[in-house]
Amino acid sequence: MEYKDTLLMPKTEFPMRGNLPNKEPEWQAKWEEMDLYDQIQQKNADKPTFILHDGPPYANGELHMGHAMNKVIKDMIVRQKSMSGFRSPYVPGWDTHGLPIEQALANKGVKRKEMSVAEFRKLCAEYAYKQVDIQRAGFKRLGVTGEWANPYITLQPEYEAEQIKVFGEMAKKGYIYKGKKPVYWSPSSESALAEAEIEYQDKKSASIFVAFKVTDGKGALEEGTNIVIWTTTPWTIPANMGITVNPDLEYVVVAVNGEKFVVAEALFPSLRETLGWEAAEVVKTVRGAELDRVVTRHPFYDRDSLVMNGGHATAEAGTGAVHTAPGHGEDDFIIGQKYGLETLAPLDDRGVFTDEAPGFEGVFYDTANKMVTEKLEEVGALLKMEFITHSYPHDWRTKKPVIFRATPQWFASINAFRQELLDAVQGVTWTPAWGETRLFNMVRDRGDWVISRQRAWGVPLPIFYAENGDSIITDETINHVSELFREHGSDIWFEREAKDLLPAGFTHEGSPNGEFTKENDIMDVWFDSGSSHQAVLEARPYLNRPADLYMEGSDQYRGWFNSSLTTSVAISGEAPYSNVLSHGFALDGDGRKMSKSLGNTMLPGKVINQLGADIVRLWVASVDYQADVRISDNILKQVSEVYRKIRNTMRFLLGNISDFAPATDAIAYEDLREVDQYLLIKLDELVKNVRASYDKYEFSTIYHQINNFCTVELSQFYMDFAKDVVYIEAADSKDRRAMQTVFHEAVVVLTKLLAPILPHTADEVWSHLADQDAASIHLTEMPEVKHYPATEAITEKWDQFMQIRDVVQKALEEARNEKIIGKSMLAKVTLFVDGEAKQLFDSLEGDFAQLLIVSDFELVEGLEGAPANAVKDHHVAVAITVAEGETCERCRVVKKDVGENHDHPTLCKRCADIVVENYQN
Repeated sequence: MEYKDTLLMPKTEFPMRGNLPNKEPEWQAKWEEMDLYDQIQQKNADKPTFILHDGPPYANGELHMGHAMNKVIKDMIVRQKSMSGFRSPYVPGWDTHGLPIEQALANKGVKRKEMSVAEFRKLCAEYAYKQVDIQRAGFKRLGVTGEWANPYITLQPEYEAEQIKVFGEMAKKGYIYKGKKPVYWSPSSESALAEAEIEYQDKKSASIFVAFKVTDGKGALEEGTNIVIWTTTPWTIPANMGITVNPDLEYVVVAVNGEKFVVAEALFPSLRETLGWEAAEVVKTVRGAELDRVVTRHPFYDRDSLVMNGGHATAEAGTGAVHTAPGHGEDDFIIGQKYGLETLAPLDDRGVFTDEAPGFEGVFYDTANKMVTEKLEEVGALLKMEFITHSYPHDWRTKKPVIFRATPQWFASINAFRQELLDAVQGVTWTPAWGETRLFNMVRDRGDWVISRQRAWGVPLPIFYAENGDSIITDETINHVSELFREHGSDIWFEREAKDLLPAGFTHEGSPNGEFTKENDIMDVWFDSGSSHQAVLEARPYLNRPADLYMEGSDQYRGWFNSSLTTSVAISGEAPYSNVLSHGFALDGDGRKMSKSLGNTMLPGKVINQLGADIVRLWVASVDYQADVRISDNILKQVSEVYRKIRNTMRFLLGNISDFAPATDAIAYEDLREVDQYLLIKLDELVKNVRASYDKYEFSTIYHQINNFCTVELSQFYMDFAKDVVYIEAADSKDRRAMQTVFHEAVVVLTKLLAPILPHTADEVWSHLADQDAASIHLTEMPEVKHYPATEAITEKWDQFMQIRDVVQKALEEARNEKIIGKSMLAKVTLFVDGEAKQLFDSLEGDFAQLLIVSDFELVEGLEGAPANAVKDHHVAVAITVAEGETCERCRVVKKDVGENHDHPTLCKRCADIVVENYQN
């Protein structure tokens, strides 16, 4: 007889290697074939809803790790909710309008100026749809589930129609107005920008001090005295219309080389050094209020520059006297309006000076900096020039500097309902908690929202103009345009004349001749995506507003979180979300931002082709995503090792339940050995903790909890000593069936807990569980906490045993190092215990030699008898010696009873009995 044939070795077709890059597409094809997503929705049809509303990524360019992290987090949430008693449909979306697509076409050689706007927009739409298809394939390859055949796309007619309604409702409430005031203007984009489209970068600028001569001192200053201003934008000097001083500050008149200059008293000491005024003497002190309406002369134009009182002039930097160009600064504009100054902005859309700036016509504003300073020097008005590096606003798309430029624009008033917005922010649950403060402060401090853009690719502002210039936005026109867009798409705005876009027979008192024109500007793309709560959540009957969760990157506090809040509160009075969760950015292994120039980009598609989507997903689960996270080949190697451990654990469990039928072979909990109960209690704790972590979106906690359970409780303990039972005992022995009961419960529970994170691997494991009815694990529910009886008593004493086991493991390791033993199965453990430990062992059930994976075990009461080299800790001392006897050929345990059965001279009594009773004819 071959004794190895009597061993019940693991049997499973579940492979050791995942081969994920090849296997995952097969699972995805199967899910698509069985319409798994729809089956999940049907299963959960009558359950409470949990709506995670997808923030739309921009449809341009290949997916990066930030995309992958974002979509995987969402997918883990949706999958977990769908297995936890909720109906959780997921509608992915795309943001498809805006400048990047226009630029992409220009880079491909498309000549926008050589075709009609309508023709150009059709090319933009084609490009956007291609990008959507590319990104959709990438997201699906990540294993993300959702309505991929029916996403929301901001260029879709039905979406645009709802966006028009949002605009109309805001206009109806008086929140939409047209005004000329300075806005962020991007010469590189030739368009106005919203605050959300601004980022700050360092910029080197000329820092100049300029003298303005007083022509009318109003009794406070002598004519010919110079008021000194400081600016880092010399190019704005041609637009100067005034000087602002603080009414509450003290200003000094100082005499230097026969000239008199006015500066803030508090800044005079530093200016004395900066301007080389060592011999300067203070001849007079005046309050800023006394300087109100003093008149100075522009340094090189024949016009006045009025001195005004304003609180934004401070003594923190500069001279305390602020150069004021109402066409190029918000504070400048406000005070200019107060004093009745002209709002002069002598630049065109490209940032080139017009003939309103004589001497600089046709010059790009940045190039003009040098020309302006040279002109100031020529007329003797330049006191000092140096260069500084400072933080300056840039266009976040083109990365080029922006300017403030007064142009006629359409605005959404924030001030009109700011308090409602602030109240709404405080009614939302924010994770991390600092998100509330961040958005609250943004809303509190922001100006009105400039919503018009001077571009071609976007949703047109649905505004008509009468013959007398009156703007027309009525319920009738809004509803008509909305339905036109729903039927034809917004291209129709650029294909038809204004009269053909208005309702039939439309009249207006401002157009006695029945002539109308239309607005040519489009809406800010943040208005597009910010309307998704109406165009998606409200428009689709199986969704609802407010959504339960918005989840995006932390840059969206200034973006989608902000614009969605604004439009939703404006039209519905409430936030579009109940909860907001944000994540950080994906950085390289050294914590640097990924960029092509650094050569440190890591693309999810490439990682998936090498390692598999489940490895990318497990990486996402492993990181603290609420902060910035790192990814590198080395980090992915570590994650892959954890995956391998999880997979090997599953394979071991599956392999050892191949002959186990739960319906007939399972042992009831109360009939299990204590050590088996202990493992089920630990498994139940895992279920409780993991489910709580899922509810808090703490995936890295889940990653560590499951990894530790597989490594510590299973691999290093229960599965390790189980081999002496499940391989060796008779197939139907109670101890073996008991361990198989635990194995089966563990593999089912672990697979369900892992399903949202590792959907492909979990379904693969599930397919090897013959007793399960569900066609996919994703059609099952999360395991419930079972609350076994008497858990505290069992846990307490077996936790103490595990601590003592650690001491034994340490002693065995030392014995191996000292060459006393080789493998632990050659050892005898003599455990010297004090009264407390003796009491513990008396209360425990089990074969301690088996539990400790040694051949012999002896318990000795009293620590005093322990040899000097015994390892001591936790009320015990451990002595390791070589076990006496022979090694059993079948179980490999050293026993003194080997050979007692003469028919089986190489077997111990246990193995001989098993063989005789079960395998001998």
